[in-house]
Amino acid sequence: MRARSSSRRSVVGCSARVAALPAAAVGLALLPHAGGETRGSTQAADPCVASAASTDVHPDLYCMMLVPSPRAAGATGHAELRRPAGPFSVSAEPDGRLRYDIVLRADGLPSPESLGPYDRYVAWVATPSLSRVERRADVPRSGSATLGVVSFNKFLLLVTAESGPEATEPAGPFMLRAQSPSTRMIPADFLEFALGASPEGSSGHDHAEGAGEREDDPWRGVPMPDGVMMLPSMMELRPGVTAWRPGSGWTGRVVDARPRELVRLADGDTLALEAVYVRRRIGDRELFGYGFNGQIPGPLLWVSEDATVTIDFTNSIDWPSAIHWHGLRLDNRFDGVPGVTQDPVAPGETFRYEVRFPDPGLYWYHPHHREDVQQDMGLAGNLMVRSTDPGYYGSAHSEEVLMLDDLLLGEHGLVPYGLERATHALMGRFGNTLVVNGETSYELDVSRNQVVRFFFTNASNTRTFNLSFGDLPMKLVGTDVGNYEREAWVENVIIAPAERYIVHVRFPDSGVVPLINAVQGIDHIGGRFFPEVDTLGVVRVAAADARPDLRGDFEALRTHDRFARELEPFRPRFDDPIDLRLTLDMRARGFPLRVERLMQIDSAYFHPLEWSGTMPMMNLMATPDEVSWILREPSTGAENEEIEWTFRVGDVVRVRLESERRTLHQMHHPIHIHGQRFLVLAANGVPNDNLAWKDTAVVPAGGSLDLLLELSNPGRWMLHCHIAEHLEAGMKMVFTVEPNGGGEAGAAH
Repeated sequence: MRARSSSRRSVVGCSARVAALPAAAVGLALLPHAGGETRGSTQAADPCVASAASTDVHPDLYCMMLVPSPRAAGATGHAELRRPAGPFSVSAEPDGRLRYDIVLRADGLPSPESLGPYDRYVAWVATPSLSRVERRADVPRSGSATLGVVSFNKFLLLVTAESGPEATEPAGPFMLRAQSPSTRMIPADFLEFALGASPEGSSGHDHAEGAGEREDDPWRGVPMPDGVMMLPSMMELRPGVTAWRPGSGWTGRVVDARPRELVRLADGDTLALEAVYVRRRIGDRELFGYGFNGQIPGPLLWVSEDATVTIDFTNSIDWPSAIHWHGLRLDNRFDGVPGVTQDPVAPGETFRYEVRFPDPGLYWYHPHHREDVQQDMGLAGNLMVRSTDPGYYGSAHSEEVLMLDDLLLGEHGLVPYGLERATHALMGRFGNTLVVNGETSYELDVSRNQVVRFFFTNASNTRTFNLSFGDLPMKLVGTDVGNYEREAWVENVIIAPAERYIVHVRFPDSGVVPLINAVQGIDHIGGRFFPEVDTLGVVRVAAADARPDLRGDFEALRTHDRFARELEPFRPRFDDPIDLRLTLDMRARGFPLRVERLMQIDSAYFHPLEWSGTMPMMNLMATPDEVSWILREPSTGAENEEIEWTFRVGDVVRVRLESERRTLHQMHHPIHIHGQRFLVLAANGVPNDNLAWKDTAVVPAGGSLDLLLELSNPGRWMLHCHIAEHLEAGMKMVFTVEPNGGGEAGAAH
């Protein structure tokens, strides 16, 4: 069935929408590869715009216009930067360099023989310094050529006339050339930035000269990433909210944090879950935090598919709270969203949840009230829903459930949070201390050839992890709400906030294998990429072999018949038109002039995925007073909670999420839909050929995501960005699913 909105609104395509770039983006309109001024337009003069029109990716971020040399006057060309096929909506190398599958189109090239002793045109990919030049493909005079995957941070495309297939570097005349969109990221060189201009003091915040040097400044000592420059005037920025640290004024009970416990629950069981203050150690520091039942992470709840349990929640911390059961298609009244499904649970009060587990998979629970504070301080735990099929995930010797997180620590411990409103509303609160299951060093002992099933959950406020076990292959078997159609080999796992992935890893050699998070940071002032590598833990592999021998099972890639049968009713919808659209946008106001100018320069290029926070003070000072993150319905202009979508149980809806380019700042958004499940049909227009049910998926900056949303569960449900500070800055909406004739509202079908 098609979706219906409450006012029977029609959906207007993106082709009707003007998307001019920021007027002050430095030099953007002058660049030949900028991709034009409209998104989704059909301007014949701009092939990049035409190629992007059907997928709602922004051409100036995902397409390169090729500039002809004088020898090729009249020739044209462009190259599409497509996402390589794979399980993640952004593709990256294990070291965090993004991967693009490039298709080049040339038109009107003269005969190569007319230029000299040449018989072909060849496309080359090179670093900007030409330190690496790779021959990629022969190019027709008029037609397309597939160049394969490119993973340079910044690169050039060159087309030359050549003789024969042997040349390993260009020797003939250059005919077409282009620079990757990332080459627009250049050092800021405004004199006032270089000198650290005095703040103008007009925004109502504390921008007084030397504010960062006062001993009584609660925001003092926020760390900068190693090797990254920040201008003096930026280091003086402060948020316009009261600084709050855990324990401030607290006189109640505090317990010592302890490791997570496994709790097995049968159908009908009851568990008491209490949010309490804890003392925890991170390295040589003692910090205050929160924990469910005093544990960080919270208890690992182990239940069977189709079970229902009762959770008696007691709030013993100093904020109102609630528990959201992330990813579950449970009764709506127990979804744990204050203001939508329940009132917040005040300090000292209790609430009873009845939680049903209709789908096997890996889920988690966390607060949904000021989660930028409560979740970040430790209130998060996993739910393991075991399938009735004992072979659901295949064969493994052992299982490890890993919750990934980060903490932002300064010289005085935790960097404060905003009391009245969230800080870090621009990019989210990136931490500088990475933890696994609440500890800074994860350790695991295994036997040689042991196959370990790893369950990964990203519980961080904003950080996307890029995980690998050295050079060991990983077999991807599942994600948020169960299995993939087919198991697949991956080198690394890209996991955004709130996502879950399940992999099998075999450890074939004795020794030590690191669990690595490797990404590419961006020095926004210096206009450069730099590697950031963190060892999250180690796996120590003994010399003795594991028994039984599972090497054959590990090397086989299974298909999942149960999931294939589930998909059959949905396949006829895969090629249907888009039913509903949401545009992901940002509105800024009240920034100091020097911040706005720097953001305008930075807007010349938005990286599809922002791996880390390298402008901490500019990010810290942004609250919802300065930044609004927006979900917008293009057909009506309604934004966030003004949007009114109504469906009936049984509806199946194609939804396109598109990231707006014409804004002062844009980044990726992990979008979470409560109480339902969906398939990611395509990312940036590239179809997925290996599907899985999900509840959270990442929209790349300037890109798009096509979802097939199954409406199976009645009630009022949220859709929002799972970067906690973006949620606090407004990026949320509520939609309604009405029962389809006589069923009790709230039960998943």
